[in-house]
Amino acid sequence: MKLGVISKRFRQFTFKHRIISIFFLIVLIPFVCLGLASLITINSILVNKVGSSFQSSLKQDLLIMDNTLNNLNHVSQQLAFGGATNRLLEQLQVETDRFEIIRLRNEMKYDLNVVTFSNPNVGLTLYYNPETGEHDFENFMVRESFDPKKLPIMAEYPEITYFGPHLSNNRSSNQMVFSTMRKVNVSDQDVFLYVETGFNTAQKILHSKSSGKPSRNLLILNNDGKITYTQDEEHFPLYSLFPSGSSKATSGIYGQNVWYKETSNQGWSIVSIVPKNELNREKNQWFLQIAIYFLLFELVALGLALFLSRMVYKPLERFNTEIKNLVQSNAKDNTELTNIPEFDYLLFKIRDIKKKVWDLYGEIEQKEKRRADLEVEKLLYQINPHFLMNTLDTVHWLAMMNGQDEIDKLTLSLNKLLQYNLGKMGEGTTIQGEVEALKEYLQLQKIRYDFQFDVDIDVDEEAMQLEIPRFILQPLVENALYHGVSDDGYIHVDIRLNDELEIKIQDNGLGMTPEKIQQLLQDDPLDSRKVGMGIGMKYVIRILESNYGDRAKFAIKSEIGSGTIVSLSLPVYRREQQS
Repeated sequence: MKLGVISKRFRQFTFKHRIISIFFLIVLIPFVCLGLASLITINSILVNKVGSSFQSSLKQDLLIMDNTLNNLNHVSQQLAFGGATNRLLEQLQVETDRFEIIRLRNEMKYDLNVVTFSNPNVGLTLYYNPETGEHDFENFMVRESFDPKKLPIMAEYPEITYFGPHLSNNRSSNQMVFSTMRKVNVSDQDVFLYVETGFNTAQKILHSKSSGKPSRNLLILNNDGKITYTQDEEHFPLYSLFPSGSSKATSGIYGQNVWYKETSNQGWSIVSIVPKNELNREKNQWFLQIAIYFLLFELVALGLALFLSRMVYKPLERFNTEIKNLVQSNAKDNTELTNIPEFDYLLFKIRDIKKKVWDLYGEIEQKEKRRADLEVEKLLYQINPHFLMNTLDTVHWLAMMNGQDEIDKLTLSLNKLLQYNLGKMGEGTTIQGEVEALKEYLQLQKIRYDFQFDVDIDVDEEAMQLEIPRFILQPLVENALYHGVSDDGYIHVDIRLNDELEIKIQDNGLGMTPEKIQQLLQDDPLDSRKVGMGIGMKYVIRILESNYGDRAKFAIKSEIGSGTIVSLSLPVYRREQQS
């Protein structure tokens, strides 16, 4: 009955929850069995692990101590056998001139400072005379009780003596240090060089306690196995012989303590004393770590179960992304696959639909562009009949009032203007062609209007062959004639070639209000019937947008009573660039 209930509950789980549950049980059961079997032998393993940990820590401390003493040996050799410092000592011995003595002492201190300051692990340094008990050239203030004979000897050789950890003879320091003393190689003098380690060098060894390790007491033995430094004076008194039983033994038990020892190549040793109860605490910590690792393993197993479930849901997420990108033209094409045939087939279908949709969008854009071109073409051919009627009426009256020359001139200008304005759709022109057509247009308008006006056209010679769209200047000048200029009117057409082609049409007319400017830009059809060619400024703007997009700039500046300025800024296109 209970199994039936469990089976029913399991069937009610979602597919995702089923994967998680099965994977969790498959991983959990073997791991629990493995953990129970491992606990049988874990105790002995931990004992060996703790011992190896202490031995490794001791080896690291011994390496630091060896490096420290080797560094002291190196510095003492530099100073004791260095030719420069020894020469200065000998000169000081025989020099009688007071100022020369001061100079030699300063030079001596400088050389010593160079050596000591370039070795950050070196502390107090001085020269010592054992016969007189005097010291000199110290780099720090020395304690009054300074006496090398009272220092604990770690090792003694004919040329050098190493002293075990002791209180620094630097008056400003209360830390434990190692030190060495070597005889200086100078003639007729009994001088020794005394060098201590830096402030923190010995502390790294004597007070090193790794995080999570049991507390320990440290001993340092000299070459004879005697204790020269102890942190457990009660059980291991200073200068007593360490009870190791054998000089080659590396570990053992003494009373309620367990000891581990490492010996350097030069004969001295470092010993770590650990109480037995601290070792038990260490083992308990290892058990705790195993429990933590077990928990972490189960969390990883749960994460893997979630990962497997996402392997099923990830393809569905990709479908969702593909559908979202279906309406985004700038979305990067995704070629990733799920490696599941059914899902990959659906992905191919969705991507094929996306391609067809954007192909249709492209066709619609092309149709809209063609329609815009047709609108522009339609505008080009929308010549106002009133303009032709007025012009022909002018020709009629001129024929009656004047001779054939003026009629021919008028007719020729009209024909040239009509031929230019009715040019082929999409065919560009040059600044020179546009200016010539503008002159023909002005020739007609000077006859048509009953007031006098002047037009000044100023064009850069370099700009003459630049290509621009057809029918740009005439609507702008026509606007100035119709909306602003009267008797004694003046229109200035200025075309300059800088980084861009800059066109400016300026008049001295009545000016316009912002509302009138907006009306011009909107291309009111009522006004278009009153103007010669019947095409307003809106046409110019549409031509510029069609040919240049947002790279062309168009602006109108006008004030009532101050005239009007129309400015254009166009990208430069040269005919030679098009070839």
